[in-house]
Amino acid sequence: MATRIREKARAREENRDNRPSAKLNYLRMSPSKVRLVLDEIRGKKVDDAIAILSLSEKVAAEPILKLLNSAIANAENNLGMNRDELYVAETYANEGPTLKRIRPRARGRATRIRKRTSHVTIILDQIER
Repeated sequence: MATRIREKARAREENRDNRPSAKLNYLRMSPSKVRLVLDEIRGKKVDDAIAILSLSEKVAAEPILKLLNSAIANAENNLGMNRDELYVAETYANEGPTLKRIRPRARGRATRIRKRTSHVTIILDQIER
């Protein structure tokens, strides 16, 4: 079983440079909020993902839609791929640096406010027929 896992990992590594992607760093939004939207589009065709994001009421949908359009443009212009054959292969939101702020509280105390950021990555791939 471990041999098959190594083979798959090697195949992914060789194919990694061939897949179009786009990355958004330092998005001023919590990664957990972004992951909710990313989970909705993972594995979908590109046109379906655009429809889902444009109709979504989540705040994270707008920057993710722009990022998806950027990944599509990278696929078409840099790698010469056909838009109709693309799907969202991988999406993930990692935690970025946290901005720490202070909020005054009762009796002269203070509490910490954490303003979280995230690094979002979208990787597309072609449907194999």
